[in-house]
Amino acid sequence: MKALIVGLGSMGKRRIRLLRGIDKNAEIIGVDTNPERRAQVEEMGCKTYRTIEEAAAEKPEAAFVCTSPVAHYPIIKDLLSYKINTFTELNLVSDGYEELMSAAKENNTVLFLSSTMLYRGEINYIQNRVKNFDKPVSYIYHIGQYLPDWHPWESYKNFFVSNKRTNGCRELFGIELPWIIETFGKIKEIYSTADKMTDLEIDFPDRFFVTITHENGTKGILAIDVVSPKAVRNLEVFGEGMHIFWEGNPKTLYDFNVETKEKEFINTYESFEHDSRYSDNIVENAYVDEMQNFIGVIKGLEQPKYSYEKDLYTIKIMDEIEGIK
Repeated sequence: MKALIVGLGSMGKRRIRLLRGIDKNAEIIGVDTNPERRAQVEEMGCKTYRTIEEAAAEKPEAAFVCTSPVAHYPIIKDLLSYKINTFTELNLVSDGYEELMSAAKENNTVLFLSSTMLYRGEINYIQNRVKNFDKPVSYIYHIGQYLPDWHPWESYKNFFVSNKRTNGCRELFGIELPWIIETFGKIKEIYSTADKMTDLEIDFPDRFFVTITHENGTKGILAIDVVSPKAVRNLEVFGEGMHIFWEGNPKTLYDFNVETKEKEFINTYESFEHDSRYSDNIVENAYVDEMQNFIGVIKGLEQPKYSYEKDLYTIKIMDEIEGIK
């Protein structure tokens, strides 16, 4: 495969490394306006260009868009004009969605959207348990991480989580809501409260508390913040005869045995990879699996787990939580 990576920051470099693990013969081309980032990727053995127009002459089969979310729409539009199958990281905003979906259809190209949590082994286990459970369930879920720790190598003011439209809390909602909606169903009612409790130089709330009622009667409490000094995912899913506990990494998934009255560890991975620069909640396997899904979709062998159509609904819910009209 000849692949184009647009945006050569931390995520772009991760996609390069993982793609080489998937296909050791992959020819990888990079695009970034930043000469320092291009030089770093050239040291990794990749040819780089300043513009998509220059890189498109190489006839890549696929592109991975790894820039800040607000830049995605014009980049994807450009890539689709060259009939390049496109994978993009979280968009967080729905800029140009209808146009992009139409262009992909007209050009017979794949328009693939990342939703990494849908590929987590722990999430797949939780989904199967919930969908095969014949009684009502509830959940309580806290996700938090201190914003300056997201990219310890740079200031939080220098990347998209400081932008009000694509802020840190919104990104966490963008990561979590797709699997929550897939697992518990579409949302009937939502109530949200938010405020700012830190001295962070941001113009958006740093904590949200959300109560959710799903159409099937499931109820949930969701707490999201960019305040927690230790990165956390703490989830409990419970009903009459079921109680699941998860703290965000493969070593912390437990299912309560109602007969023995003991929590039983659930192993969903034979092995897993972790990049030490990130919190232990970040598992590399899921990133690989969604990239392989993208490749399978290009080859006509698989269906995507997520889509722009589904993301329109997710973004609608995110806007409602943030009070955006």
